[in-house]
Amino acid sequence: MAVVTGASSGLGAGFAVALAEAGADVVLAARRADRLADVAAEVTATGRRSISVTTDVADPDQCTALAEAAVEAFGRFDVLINNAGLGTAVPAIRERPDDFRRVLDVNLMGGYWMAQAAARLMQSGSSIVNIASTLALIAPPAPQAAYAASKAGLIGLTRDLSAQWAGRRGIRVNALAPGYVATEMTAEVLSQVLDGFVGSRSRLQRLGTQREMDAAVVFLASPASNYVTGSPLAVDGGMSGH
Repeated sequence: MAVVTGASSGLGAGFAVALAEAGADVVLAARRADRLADVAAEVTATGRRSISVTTDVADPDQCTALAEAAVEAFGRFDVLINNAGLGTAVPAIRERPDDFRRVLDVNLMGGYWMAQAAARLMQSGSSIVNIASTLALIAPPAPQAAYAASKAGLIGLTRDLSAQWAGRRGIRVNALAPGYVATEMTAEVLSQVLDGFVGSRSRLQRLGTQREMDAAVVFLASPASNYVTGSPLAVDGGMSGH
């Protein structure tokens, strides 16, 4: 059974369906409950079960409630995909404190609260995958200080939680650092800026696809990666390899 946060759209929705296709029942979590119904229908179409839980991961109590709802529904908690996130594209000199804090509250602190809640209920052999970003590893094409800082912090958190839980609890913790994929979030970046950046930085000179990210998530979530923990896996067309 897998829990996917930020599952209402974008990468998260794709991850949920990919995990169902790989054989997992899925708990869908997001703040926008109305948009979870479509994703739930896609999961059900694969023959797997799903439930939807409205969740704001910035609230630790809601993270605990989500984890408990997952176990109540399916009897176990095997995989957490820590995908909920948001970003801003504001020059640092103009970014307001509340806006910066909100990004960290969701992307970094929310990831921590959710991992805590999951680890309390997971059994040995479980997997947590934190969805970071290639912008944790390289400079962005547009001002994104809060987003980049939060994703870099998530990679640091991944290493620490892996050190704490891999041996003692048998829970693997890894991070996926996707490159640019055509999603709602990347659509907010000016196309000419993004096209020029990808063309100059990506060794493959193209955007990534949802299915390429799905394959990486399924790998990290499954026993296929049993000897992988504490690692940031960059799936970014070679951007971070420059």
